[in-house]
Order: sequence, then C-alpha cells, then structure tokens
Amino acid sequence: MKLLTPILLLLLIVACQQQKEQITILISENASNRTNFGAEKLIKTLEASGAYTVQLEKLGSADSKGKTIVIGEQNDPALTQWKQEYSWNAPQEELAEKEAFQISNADGNVLLVEGVDPSGTLYGADELGDQLKETGEIDFQQQLTDGPEMVLRGACIGLQKTSYLPGRGVYEYPYTPENFPWFYDKEHWIDYLDMLVENRMNSLYLWNGHPFASLVRLEDYPFAVEVDDETFKKNEEMFRFITEEADKRGIWVIQMFYNIIVSKPFAEHYGIETQDRSRPIIPYIADYTQKSIAAFIEKYPNVGLLVALGEAMSGEENDVQWFTETIIPGVKDGLQALGRTDEPPIILRAHDTNAPLVMEKALPLYKNLYTTHKYNGESLTTYEPRGPWTEIHRSLSSKGNIHISNVHILANLEPFRYGSPDFIQKSIQAMHDTHGANALHLYPQASYWDWPYTADKTKSGERLLQIDRDWMWYKAWGRYAWDGRRDREEEIAYWSEVLGEEYDGGKEAGRQILTAYEETGEIAPKLLRKFGITEGNRQTLLLGMFGSQLVNPYKWRVYPGFHSSCGPLGEILIEYAEKEQNGTPHEGEIPPQLIEEVVAHGRKAVEAIDAAAPSVKANEEEFARLRNDVHSYNVFAQFFSEKVKAAMEVLEFKYSGDVADLEEALPHLEKSVAHFRDLVELTKDAYLYANSMQTSMRRIPIGGDEGNNKHWTELLPHYEKELASFKRNIALLKNSEDGQRPDMNVAPWKTVDVDLGLDAARFSVNESQKVFTDDPGKIIQLADELKNLKGWMLSSEKLDEEGITLEFSNDQPIKLVLGYFNTGDKHFLTPPTLETNAMGNMRGEAEVQLANALQIEGLPPVNVHTYEFEAGENTLTLEDGKVLFLGAIDAGQEITSRDVGLIDDEQKVAVDWVFY
Repeated sequence: MKLLTPILLLLLIVACQQQKEQITILISENASNRTNFGAEKLIKTLEASGAYTVQLEKLGSADSKGKTIVIGEQNDPALTQWKQEYSWNAPQEELAEKEAFQISNADGNVLLVEGVDPSGTLYGADELGDQLKETGEIDFQQQLTDGPEMVLRGACIGLQKTSYLPGRGVYEYPYTPENFPWFYDKEHWIDYLDMLVENRMNSLYLWNGHPFASLVRLEDYPFAVEVDDETFKKNEEMFRFITEEADKRGIWVIQMFYNIIVSKPFAEHYGIETQDRSRPIIPYIADYTQKSIAAFIEKYPNVGLLVALGEAMSGEENDVQWFTETIIPGVKDGLQALGRTDEPPIILRAHDTNAPLVMEKALPLYKNLYTTHKYNGESLTTYEPRGPWTEIHRSLSSKGNIHISNVHILANLEPFRYGSPDFIQKSIQAMHDTHGANALHLYPQASYWDWPYTADKTKSGERLLQIDRDWMWYKAWGRYAWDGRRDREEEIAYWSEVLGEEYDGGKEAGRQILTAYEETGEIAPKLLRKFGITEGNRQTLLLGMFGSQLVNPYKWRVYPGFHSSCGPLGEILIEYAEKEQNGTPHEGEIPPQLIEEVVAHGRKAVEAIDAAAPSVKANEEEFARLRNDVHSYNVFAQFFSEKVKAAMEVLEFKYSGDVADLEEALPHLEKSVAHFRDLVELTKDAYLYANSMQTSMRRIPIGGDEGNNKHWTELLPHYEKELASFKRNIALLKNSEDGQRPDMNVAPWKTVDVDLGLDAARFSVNESQKVFTDDPGKIIQLADELKNLKGWMLSSEKLDEEGITLEFSNDQPIKLVLGYFNTGDKHFLTPPTLETNAMGNMRGEAEVQLANALQIEGLPPVNVHTYEFEAGENTLTLEDGKVLFLGAIDAGQEITSRDVGLIDDEQKVAVDWVFY
C-alpha cells in the first residue's frame, strides 16, 4: 500500500494538469521592450491563477496550442502579415490616441491585443491580466477598445528629508547613500515602478533642489560635484537602472529642479550662497547651470526636465531671462551634442512665476513646452475650484499645450489614510472641465518629506512603506486619470469588491469600508478651505488650530487667493460673524453648516468601519490601523467643531462687549480640549508625527522649529494653556470696574546698538515722530514693546525703487525689528511668504510678532517682524518696497506675539487677546 501513495499522487498531479487550459501567447520578433514586458506580466498572471498553462512563441515561428493570444503593435509588419495569413476579420476601430489599445476576437479561440504604440500594447496585455484577477478567467469572446483620457498620469518622489542638512538650506540634498539609502535599493524601485504600471501611470517625477551636482561632471566646473567618486558612479548606475526599468513599463522619468540653486562646493568656491532669492542673474551661475542641463540631457537622453522658476529667484524679468537664455539653451546644447533635432518636452511649473508671460516669451524659441500648476495649492480641499487660481490654470491650458494638474504636498491630509474614490473622481473631472488640464502629477498622500516611509508607529518598530499603506490613493487617482467618467453606481460596486477582497470580508464589508473612506474624505477638505490660514506647508491642519487663528486669521497672514480659489462660494468665520452682526444675508458654505457636516461625516465613518470590523479576516493589523484613523478623524472633527463654536461666541463678544458671550464660549472650548485629549490617546501609539516637514517652515498651529510640535502629545499642553488663559481673561473682565479689556502688562523690548552702515539719521520710535525722510506721516500710536527703539530714517521712494542691502557686524546675537505695512499695494514691501519663498523664515522673519503695532498718519497699519542674526558679519537684502527699520533688540529676550489692535476707528479691535 505504501507504494501506491506516490503513484496516486502522480495521477492526481497529472489530473490537475489536464484540467488546466492551454494558452499560447504570440508576439512579434520586432516586439518592443514594453510589449515583451506586458506579455511577461500576462504570463505570470495566467500561471498564478492556476487555471492555465502558458507558452510564449514568436509570430509565424510555431503552431499555437490551445487558445491563442496575439500581442503586438498595429504598425508591426509581422503582425500585419499574421492578420493577412489568418484572414483576421474581427471588428476593428481606428486607434489614433497614444497608448490606446484594442482587444478583438474572430472565432472564440484567438484574441488579438493590438496597441497603437508600445505603451498601448502593454496596457492591452495588462487589461487581460486585470480581467483574469477580477473574474477568474479570460473572455475569448470580447471586443474592447480603450485608451486614457489624460495623456500624462504620473506620481512623484521627493529626494528630500524631514529636516535640513547641517549647513544647508531647504531642498539641498545631494544624492548619497547616507541621505537616501532607499535610492540605491533596486528591489524597492521595481516594486514602485510595478505599482505605477499597475495603476496605468506613465510618468515619474523626481524632486530635488539641485540634482545636477550629484549626476553630472562639468569640465569647466569640476569643483561643483558634491558627492565622492564612488557615490557618483553609484548615482550614474542607479539613474540608468531607474530610467531603463521605467521605460520598459512605459514610464517617462522627469527630473525636477529649482532655480536658482547651486551646489554647496560651487557656492563655497565663489564665496556665495547656494540660494539667494534676491540675487541677480550672475553670468558664471548661468553658464554653470546651462552646461549642467546640457550635460544632463546628453548623459540621460530619456529623462525629462521640470523647471521651477520660483522660490529661489524672483522677478518676472529674471524668470523670463533665466528660462529663455539659460534653461532652453541648455536643453538645446544637450540635444545638439546627441545629434538630435527633435524637441523633448520641457515642463514649466507655474508656482511663484508669471507662467503665461514666460510661455509667451519662450514658445518662439522652443515649441514643445508643457505647463503644470497646483490643483488645490498644497492641499486637497475641493472638487469645485474657482477664483484667481483657476484662472491661472485656464490661461495655461487655453494655449493648446499639455497642461498638467499637480496634486501637491497634501498638507491637510497628513498623516491619516485617505482614499475617497468619490472625491478623487470629482477632482479629476474638475481638472478636465474647470481647469482644462489633461494630465496628472500626483504627490504621495502623506509623508512626502519622509519617503518611502509612512508616519505610522508599529509595535515592532518596522516602518511601513507608502506604496503599501496608501495603495488606495494611487489606485484611485490612476483609475480616474485613465477614465474619469465612470458610472458612480458601478464604481461603488467596484470599490466594494476591491475592499472586500483586500480584507477578505465580502462585498458588504467592502461597501462599509468604502463608506468610511468617503465620509472621512470630506472632513479635512471642508475644514481647511473655510477655516485654514493657508493651503500650504505652513499649516498642519490635523494638529488643530488655536482660537486666535480662528477669530483673527489675518494676523497669521491668510495666503492671498486661498479662500476664493480652493472651495465653493462661502464665508470664512470672521465674515460670517460680521454678517450675523449686521443682519446681512449669508451665501454659500457657512461655518455652522460645515462643522455640523464634518461631525456627521465622522459619525457615519465610525459607524461604517465598526460595522465592517467583524467580517475582516485578512490584513487585520492594517485594518486596525485604518479603523484607528477613522476614529481619529471622528474625534478631530468633534474637537474642531467645538473650537469653532467657541470662536463664534468670542466673535459675538467682539461686537457686544458682553462677557456673558465669553462665558457661553467656555464650555465649547473645554469640550474641544477634552476631544483633543481623546485624539492624543488615539495617536500616541499609532503615529511618530503628524507633519513630515519638520522645520521652521511649519508655523500653524505653532512653529515647528528644530522638529518640535509635530505630534498631538506636544500640542495638548498648548491647548490646555490656551484654555487656562481664556478662563483667566474672563475672570479679569468680570472683575474689572468698567468691564473692558484689561491692560496688557508688557514691557519695552531690550534694545542694542548696531551700526548697519546706513547713511541715515536715527529716530526714537515714539508718538509724533516721522518715520521716512520724504513722507510727512508721523506716528499716532505704537505698541509699548517698541518705545525704547531707535530706528533708521530712510527714503521711502528709494526703498520703493531700489530695495536695500545691508552689510553689518554685530558682537552679540540680535534681532532687527522691521515694520511691514499691512497692505497689498505694490509700492510697499511684501513680508516673507513661505508659500512662495521656502527660505523665507531662516531668520524667523515670516512670523508677525506684533500685528497692528504702529498707527502712522496717511499710511497703512504696520505689522512688526524680526530678523535674527548670530554674532559676526551679516548681510540682509530686501527687494524693492517701502518698509520701516525700527531698531535692533537683544535676541535672547522672550517675545510674546500679539495683535496690538492699533487700527482705524471704524474697524473693530481684534479679540484674539482673550486666548493669550
């Protein structure tokens, strides 16, 4: 009997093999790398199904066994000959669009997968693989023609880090194993590129400030390379590996860089800064950059360029000159060296530049220009974009070039999971219908600055990978970039099936999980677009906001155009309160409606995810993390709702002066803190951080200097302090004799003497004092903090026309005190704006220290900023515009930021002081 066991086993194996269906795949001997890759993928999928045995043959070289799948490009002579010999008469449509394909059959035994180009053939083969995964079989009766709506569908990876490297500025990260060990991991690249092709993405953007010094050597500037020889060779090998592997998957690699940034050794050689926004175009920098681009194009001919003119340079004339006289000539020089006469695309980024003007000047020189602009800024806020930012998109897309919509940074979604197919599909439709875009450039859903890892904290300490955790994000954007017009009910069924399979819970559980994704998917977008200060990196929404930021947002410098562009028509909180006071009708989205909606979204999401939980049988640890995210979103919505309710009562007090309104606000503020404590409990063991950019760029709700204030546990004491201050101020008001605001107990700042090298008279900052040599305006009122300062009296006209550069020496750390006029008038200097100037807070200058701190005859209100300088030789360059130099103070003293409230009589004084 023992001898029978192997025999029976053999018979069983043979019987199983006999049950498998035989399929022969035929490809041309002329097949491209993409066609071969698609055929190989399909073979693996067929074999993995367990239902088929597969053999791969060349067209015309062998007889087919079983059913046959022919894969080829429509203009391949071998395929044309096969069709003639086979008398192929299946119905066919004209394939015209790039990457399109057709699957057809003639007799139920042969399928022809025909692509308009190599990518179309690859996607046709992938379509069969997807059908097999979804249904368990290949349909040999089908007729299908398909192709993408968006011509570019891509994702990006930042070669960036969460903090600055020692001695370097933002975006300055050489390609080294120490900085980016994952860059040299070929298996990781294969996984990532496979993920992209699975989601029908055809472009990959690599973001870095100045990549050239890590990838090319220049004979004229040998000192510019900033990596050692061994690393340089590794970089060459990896870049070629990435581009070759990407190309056979139909993926175009695009290297992004900022202007004007130079390498650290280059800067040290010439005694300049690596980046200086106010620096003019210097001939040797232009020559170095042009030759770097030429060498890059020559060395990596299949790689595209994405040019960011903004942030590290300024001025429309500079932008035009740099693009037309440095960037484009560099590309042309590289093409000439290769003997090429074609024009590969150059992508122009619209951020912080007048892109329509640059395009107008550049198109006569170079025709194949693409444009790209941020979809909702640096967040995801709406599928109903409008306003001035939409007009930029329309202006660019109307020129007939390919315009790319960039889903950028996602500062309001960090770090929780996000994957709402409904929101994403509607966003894609808005890109087409409202912006006129026909391409997608997608950022990671969270942790952009910490690629490839997520912020999740695990029991083992092992870091999760973004491509694993955020598969829904990539899958949804890829699906709708391919076809954004899919039927909603069919999509609900599709995603329910996908999620049911992912967690092995069945379609009904999948439907509940989908509901949780889509309900939470509305919370952060709705809150940021009406309550936020900015859509950018400066704000981490999911860490919350202070009451002062809700009731006096403009002290925190609301980013111009944000509220009018990143959401449907509606009212921010201070507008709503003013209309309530005046009895004016409301329009669009209003704060009470939104906070009610987000609380409902959170409740429904929790109900759905909890209902799905008992059915989950696979990926249980990941489901638990997803479930925790859903509960976190729910608690966050409640925290924020109560905070807004408190703020509405405080704004009522602004108009009534009745302390009872503050007493009405107190229970809401107490509840908000209680909810935040719950949020701390949900996140303390679940996340390492909320925001992945952990630098001084982060300002709201609180500064993120030196990697601080990045977790909910760090924010809780600040919110508790805010609550305590609020209670104290109510008590002070109730105990005051007149029921008015108690005087702030502030002392003048401690001043120091510094010689700025200015040929200018000094003046005491006091009432009745002139502030400019050529303007009669005198100080009417000023903050107590400023009363010991001695300023420099300069010409306002000269500042407006020329700007100013200071070179000075100080023997102790100081802060220069500057007064910025709170106006949009172009004759006044605009304070540093982190949304467009990433280096704009290196000295703490982006922060308003005292809002409305000076009232001057005939001039706008003045906000006070400070610039910190270490002891030694220092330089400060400011662009043209009127600004006040009010003095210098000891950098070591503690400064309390506040709104002093020195504004016109007809304006109500801000009430954010009740939170301090």
